[in-house]
Amino acid sequence: MTVHTDLEPTQPAEHSAAFMTSYLEALALVERLHRLLLDVIKDEFERVGVLEINAVQALLLFNIGDNEVTAGELKTRGYYQGSNVSYNLKKLVESGYMHHQRCEIDRRSVRVRLTSKGRMIRDVVARLFEGHADGLQGKGVLGMQGMDEITTALRRVERYWTDQIRYIY
Repeated sequence: MTVHTDLEPTQPAEHSAAFMTSYLEALALVERLHRLLLDVIKDEFERVGVLEINAVQALLLFNIGDNEVTAGELKTRGYYQGSNVSYNLKKLVESGYMHHQRCEIDRRSVRVRLTSKGRMIRDVVARLFEGHADGLQGKGVLGMQGMDEITTALRRVERYWTDQIRYIY
């Protein structure tokens, strides 16, 4: 009977190295895909003549949708991943894409929601994504099963990373 400790590899070194290479490749791909998504959104906004907001702000408006949220909820709900949420919210309010209002209960907290101008931006992004979904499926790039497999795998990684963060403290 073989007993494995946390310090001993449970698989041959070459398998572990191959997995590590594949993992690093996947990480780089996720990063590139995020940057590409922002470029695709930027290009669409240039095409339709919307130049006063950036792709990150447009994605933020899309993710908020019809919800009314606080700045803190933007991160906890996964709507926003950047570190400069306050800056982007301020710019979106100043540009008329979002309403903001102090919370009745906690005056330090501000709730935000889209204006009609913000909803127009959300709709542009929604149409863009609908076109992507139709194109991926229609051109045979990815079907429903493939999309489900990708989503399931990414959720597992997300759960694993979240657990790593929680257990650090």
